[in-house]
This record gives sequence, C-alpha cells and structure tokens, in this order.
Amino acid sequence: HGAAELEEPGTEALPRRTPAPAWIPAAKGEEGDLCLRSSDCAAGLCCARHFWSKMCKPVLREGQVCTRHRRKGSHGLEIFQRCHCAEGLACRLQRELGPGDTSRLHTCQRH
Repeated sequence: HGAAELEEPGTEALPRRTPAPAWIPAAKGEEGDLCLRSSDCAAGLCCARHFWSKMCKPVLREGQVCTRHRRKGSHGLEIFQRCHCAEGLACRLQRELGPGDTSRLHTCQRH
C-alpha cells in the first residue's frame, strides 16, 4: 500500500505549478501589451480598451487630446479608450480656439 497507489493515473507526468516567490517582481506590461487593469502596465501607461480587449497605452501629456466624460460610467462604452491625463494635468476644453469656433475638442492642460 505505497503512496503510488493513492495517486490518480497519469498525474505523475504533470509538472507541479509553484507560485513565483514574492521577491521576484512581476514584469509590467509595455505599450501594446494586453492587460486587465492599469496596475498590470509599466509606469507612464494605463490599461484602456482597444476593440474588445484592453491594452497598455501611454498616459496623456500636456496638449494631447483627451476624452471628457459627461456622465459617470460612459467611459466603458468606448471601443478605443484613451488614458487619463498625467499628474498635474486636467482634461479641459481647448482654449486657443478662434471666435465662433464651436469645436468640443478637449486637451490635457495644467491645473
């Protein structure tokens, strides 16, 4: 009545999965890598929708076009999401527009 009799047939050939030690940092996703949440991405990137999956995209810098969400929760409806503006920047209506220009373009601007 050895231990081999207690194992299920065929399991001895399967490798045992061991978790990675906590001291080994998990590699963060680079731009274009698939992700589930922003913490999966490297610094300066966020996890945003791209078609029907999500990928690491760059956080927006000053002057870049951003998306201003009027209603809470509407961010999830976009097929191509943009990241948020970098720290110290806010997504605001572009100011340098000429008279009579009704463009609704928003850009990342200093607070």
